[in-house]
Amino acid sequence: MTSATDPLHPAPAPAAAPAAPPGDGPAAPRWSLPALLAILVLAAALYSWNLSSSGLNSFYSAAVLSGTESWKAWFFGSLDAGNFLTVDKPPLALMVMGLSCRVFGYGTWQMMAPMIVAALATIWILHASVKRVWGHGAATVAALVLALTPITVAINRDNNPDTLLVFLMVSGAALGLRAARTDRLLPLLGSAVCFGLAFNTKMLQGYIALPAVFLVYVYASRLGWVKRARNLVLAAVALAVASFWWAAAVSLVPADDRPYIGGSTDGTAWDLIMGYNGLGRVFGGEGNGGGGGGGGSFAGTAGIGRMFNDVLGGQISWLLPFAGIALVAGLVLCGRAPRTDLTRAALVLWGGWTVLHFLTFSMAEGTMHPYYTTALAPGIAALCGGGGVMLLRAFRADRRWVWVLPLALGVTGVWAIVLLRRASGWNTWLWPTIAVVMALAIAGLLVFRSGRRVRLLAVSVAAAVVASVAGPAAYAWSVPSGSGGGMGGTNPTAGPTTGSGTGGPGGGGGGQGGGPGGQLPGGSEQGGQAAGGFPGGGEMPGGGEMPQGGGTATGGTAEAGGTPPTGTGGQTGSESGSESGSESGEAAGGPGGGTGGVGMGGGMGGSASTGLISYLKKHQDGATWLLAVSSSQSAAQLILSSGEPVISMWGWSGSDKAMTLAKLKELVKSGQLHYIQISSGGMGGGMGGDSSLSTEVTEWVQKNGTEVTAVDDASGVYRLDASDVN
Repeated sequence: MTSATDPLHPAPAPAAAPAAPPGDGPAAPRWSLPALLAILVLAAALYSWNLSSSGLNSFYSAAVLSGTESWKAWFFGSLDAGNFLTVDKPPLALMVMGLSCRVFGYGTWQMMAPMIVAALATIWILHASVKRVWGHGAATVAALVLALTPITVAINRDNNPDTLLVFLMVSGAALGLRAARTDRLLPLLGSAVCFGLAFNTKMLQGYIALPAVFLVYVYASRLGWVKRARNLVLAAVALAVASFWWAAAVSLVPADDRPYIGGSTDGTAWDLIMGYNGLGRVFGGEGNGGGGGGGGSFAGTAGIGRMFNDVLGGQISWLLPFAGIALVAGLVLCGRAPRTDLTRAALVLWGGWTVLHFLTFSMAEGTMHPYYTTALAPGIAALCGGGGVMLLRAFRADRRWVWVLPLALGVTGVWAIVLLRRASGWNTWLWPTIAVVMALAIAGLLVFRSGRRVRLLAVSVAAAVVASVAGPAAYAWSVPSGSGGGMGGTNPTAGPTTGSGTGGPGGGGGGQGGGPGGQLPGGSEQGGQAAGGFPGGGEMPGGGEMPQGGGTATGGTAEAGGTPPTGTGGQTGSESGSESGSESGEAAGGPGGGTGGVGMGGGMGGSASTGLISYLKKHQDGATWLLAVSSSQSAAQLILSSGEPVISMWGWSGSDKAMTLAKLKELVKSGQLHYIQISSGGMGGGMGGDSSLSTEVTEWVQKNGTEVTAVDDASGVYRLDASDVN
């Protein structure tokens, strides 16, 4: 066998081989496809096992439900079917989940099926891309590493948009590398479209890896400069169209005929792109905390070591040291290879992907959640597979390189031990096992490096791979098994609690499962993750008191045609700064599914009983919206519990200026809204909201409305009719 199919047989020299011609190279070994299928089956089990009882993000669950009830809500990504306010992201992921639920019915599996398929497709695409450059062994390792990355397992079980985002970015990167390899225009245009669609999934985050793709094509393509420039211009046009079609379409709709764009300061998609979902994520401010804001990180303090801290280390960093060593060594091994060398191009692509994401996430001053780092996983996986095979070949072929692979494996083993020892009392047998297996594997590599003992060398390599992925695998398995992970759909993580970031009210900051520690922006001590309520009851940054106590919520999304299961869930996490608040119950309760935690008092705690929901529906009197509440979290739970549109007046963070007094009067006068929920302390605008707007609305409602007293748990709910408008 050649080195393209057998990593144990080295290439003639440690330097990279010339660029391979188009195609997959030699025939695949018999074990390759079964190994890939086994990895995909393993990944499918991790991403879907016990999924019906796992917590989803009710914010997105409500938007998906609304999209099944209104095509307008589906297009805009509206939180409510009445189209008052959108979520604070572009709607592509919601569109995909919404179409699935329109076809198969609304439920957990119907919502998550396309996301799980996208996650599995990402593994397949990465495998194919790595295989074309480094061979089947490297591709298998890359697929395994990606499948077992802990934070990737956690987020692929959730309805946040990151799963689709990573799928589109990996597709774009693979097509970009193919364009450089084949000199064809179509793969380059496909790459641009994929990155444009990634932009419509999570805006500027979808562009992080784009400079690496651009660099590889410009440098490694065999085309002349004129043709390269022409192709890049065409790709730029495709990128612009794929990126901005939704924002352009939204801007063409008059403001009075479209919902307020959540997360923006003026109700436009362009402001959302440039502000909250743009540079505000990197530099803070724009509702993202940092930059003088209230602190928006759940991932620890910004800095070059953030990926290795107590919060993120166990989620993403297990194989980062190995990937870094493999990248540097691989580039050195490429030496003076031709400009068009495919191996070096792949190293630059996946190395650039990793470095760009690493620096962006490490230094970001705005809102930073652990699950963002799932975007790092494909780059790490590709470098571990491809770079690892290059290190193995050099290890066998050149005495000068004998020490590099053992060093990289030794660092990996030591770092795994450090991460596991941070999780005090969790699987205490694992780190000694990894230490012993890795030590034996390294010894085997050195003993069986030369000679004809290829099978024993293969066993040593396999042992090293097992020792390297054992820690991530344990963290990954903790999520579907229910033995670890935490914070529900708002901020999913894997593994045990080992630290906490700077969080906002409502739960553990950024810890794996919401660990103790940290200071709330308001100055109170942040407690651990507690089911049932906010820790402490300290002051919110907006000035109001943080409500204590939690709420009950329906647990689990209702399966189509069935009765939603019920259970109890407390606040499962919180968003800080621009994403402040808490989930009232981890699961996305099915429509009409009983009690929903809906944040009474215009805030983020408390609960709404089935009696109140029944009362509101009975006296809805033809109104479009069942109720108007302060926050999107409260509105989402009510939408899921009642199946009716509910207005979120101030958005996710409370800073959206979606509701004005004039607009409220118009809705009441036209009969589209009768019930508004406020608190004795005023609506407050939520976390950092516009206090003048909320105060004005509160005072008018209290002055002109009639407080509901005919049902329990209706504190702060007022009825208003057209006759009350003056």
